Amino acid sequence: MAKGLQGFLWTMLLLFCAIQELGAWAMHTSVEGPGLGQPADPTLLASGRVKRGWVWNQFFVVEEYTGTEPLYVGKIHSDSDEGDGSIKYTISGEGAGTIFLIDEITGDIHATERLDREQKTFYTLRAQARDRQTDQLLEPESEFIIKVQDINDSEPRFLEGPYIGSVAELSPIGTSVMQVMASDADDPTYGSSARVVYSVLEGEQHFTVDSKTGVIRTAVADLDRETQDRYEVVIRATDMAGQLGGLSGSTTVTIVVTDVNDNPPRFPQKMYQFSIVETAPVGTAIGRVKAEDSDIGENTDMTYQVKDEEGVKMFKVTTDSNTQEAVITVQKPLDYELKKVHTVVLEALNKFVDPRFVDLGTFRDQTIVRVSVLDVDEPPEFRPLSDLMEVQEDAHIGSVVGVVTALDPDTANRPVRYAIDRSTDAERIFDIDANTGAIVTGKVLDRETAGWHNITVLAMEADNHSQVSRASLRIRILDVNDNPPELATPYEAAVCEDAKPGQLIQTISVVDRDEPQSGHRFYFTLAPEATNNHHFSLLDIKDNTAAVHTQRVGFNRQEQDVYLLPILVVDSGTPALSSTGTLTIRICGCDSSGAIQSCNSTAYVVSATLSPGALIALLVCILILVVLILLILTLKRHHKSHLTSEDDEDMRDNVIKYNDEGGGEQDTEAYDMSALRSLYDFSEIKGGDGGGIPGEGGPSGNPASELHSLPQWVQSPDLDFSVFRDYICRKVEQADEDLSVPPYDSFQTYAFEGSDSPVPSLSSINTWSSGSEQDFSYLGGWGPRFRQLAALYAGRRGEEDADAS
Repeated sequence: MAKGLQGFLWTMLLLFCAIQELGAWAMHTSVEGPGLGQPADPTLLASGRVKRGWVWNQFFVVEEYTGTEPLYVGKIHSDSDEGDGSIKYTISGEGAGTIFLIDEITGDIHATERLDREQKTFYTLRAQARDRQTDQLLEPESEFIIKVQDINDSEPRFLEGPYIGSVAELSPIGTSVMQVMASDADDPTYGSSARVVYSVLEGEQHFTVDSKTGVIRTAVADLDRETQDRYEVVIRATDMAGQLGGLSGSTTVTIVVTDVNDNPPRFPQKMYQFSIVETAPVGTAIGRVKAEDSDIGENTDMTYQVKDEEGVKMFKVTTDSNTQEAVITVQKPLDYELKKVHTVVLEALNKFVDPRFVDLGTFRDQTIVRVSVLDVDEPPEFRPLSDLMEVQEDAHIGSVVGVVTALDPDTANRPVRYAIDRSTDAERIFDIDANTGAIVTGKVLDRETAGWHNITVLAMEADNHSQVSRASLRIRILDVNDNPPELATPYEAAVCEDAKPGQLIQTISVVDRDEPQSGHRFYFTLAPEATNNHHFSLLDIKDNTAAVHTQRVGFNRQEQDVYLLPILVVDSGTPALSSTGTLTIRICGCDSSGAIQSCNSTAYVVSATLSPGALIALLVCILILVVLILLILTLKRHHKSHLTSEDDEDMRDNVIKYNDEGGGEQDTEAYDMSALRSLYDFSEIKGGDGGGIPGEGGPSGNPASELHSLPQWVQSPDLDFSVFRDYICRKVEQADEDLSVPPYDSFQTYAFEGSDSPVPSLSSINTWSSGSEQDFSYLGGWGPRFRQLAALYAGRRGEEDADAS
């Protein structure tokens, strides 16, 4: 049922396109006459208009034709062909003369070669009808298409192979693995030649495939990566929806089984033993242990922790991210005299635990680590040690910053000497007394240059300098008020000439390199040299900012265009410090909305300064405007100097260029019909409302008799339509040369009233003659829309009566 409906819709679409194109060309030839750009024969028009047709239907030819005789494609035909062989038909374009041959007399087209739709779906050709004797073109050259109809001659192909997919182990049945897709080169809109279904050839025990979508899914729930980590599955694609006689293709899909965390970590040993000297500094590694895990990847990532309370205080365990080993380090100084052996309980657990497999057992394991402490001669120890000292930045050289103390932990209790590690104090800002450990200043301090100093103090046995202890010390420099406040930036402001009193010009803020503990507080005032200033005022906002306002009505750039306002800033330190900054204020010209236009004194000489680019753009716009005005005037002069009667019957003629097939002659919403309606201006051939000269055009001076009549169907010799003919020819040539447009472009001219006219047709194709007695007086009752037409026919009638008398 679906297949029959699809075929019916396809047939109706082709029929609609053929009827539309046939109707368009029929209208085109009926207006153009014997050929494009050639006037119609007056003798034919005098005896009655003859409608001619130029058939150029879209043709079809089946691909892979294997017959011995040329395959008949179709026929081109002109209505003017009387069968006497006087017309010669020719074709040109793609495959003309090689693939497609035409009978010059009958117009029959045959295909001489075997066609393949997968290589080329259609051919675009042009048909000509010429006089066999004069070789003159009798019909406009017509473009038509020969479409190649599809047959099922291409098998489905997996173009994106080889395919590699993955699925997690222990996934439930029906888990999506991946999707494969086969491509069939046959026409998907014709029959079932490109309708593909999928099936599994190999691997159906573990996987299935959706016959329509090609989605591969698991068929079992016990896939185990540790047992088998990959599968090779063969998928077949068959066209014709899998029916008998369909073509098929296959591909191999590699499915990798990815790991999940379904195996817990396990220590290979239940006890590990290490030893370390008691002088080992904090952070020294004691040893490494590792728990094994059958999983791979991140599922083997582990964390280790010390479980017993004593071990937590003395040792620290970390995980090596590369080897997943537990690294045991000293967290607290060891002392052989206090304890010789430490026992540590170490636990390993997976970092990422999958809650789906917690019922398989605990995912952690424990082991015991014994650490033996070895006795050595120990260096001095700092007791007690505060790692922070403070000193004022204005302290004199030699002032004491603080004192450090170290003792020898051994029984001998040897004397201790002190020193500073000069790699941490290369500028020798501080010194230390070797005997007492007192730290003093060695140079003048400046907090704004360096607010902190980190130094290392050494303590060593007096008779054995190899026994050395180190202590890091931080010294903070305390601030004193030794820097004055300054304006945050070199402020510049602008004010309009018509500024009003009290208008805010600029908000001022300051910076201070000092950092008082109570915070900054600044005071603003005008400098003493600005006390006589009557132009601007300064307001301290009390939030460490100040505002500058205007104090007078208006300014004059010609008198003074720049003002310098000195501002005094004072901080709240002890002692208080101050500085003077200058605010530069420029007087500017502004527009009515207050936007600044110009801030220099030459603005009165040059009202506006344009950049070269803006000036060029302005000149280009003026030039374009002048060209448009000249073009409009030229077109109006042509319109008023030419009249026509051939198109009186319909003022809706339009020239339309389509980029798609469109909707027929009613599809004119996107075009301005008034452009062509103005071509026929009958106001110049009327005498006007009472504007005729008495005595001319008849004895009674009737305005209708003063009208110049035109023949109804014979083209007036005064009318020259060459400008329109040349314009249309140029547009046709441009369309033919444009390779970017679709091959279905057409050029159509409409010359009939349409189906919605409220009055009968005025056409006299079958009734006009030299002696016609038709009365057109009834036209006057059709309303104002037909007033000009009624006057025109009434005028012609009057001239005929005058000639008869």
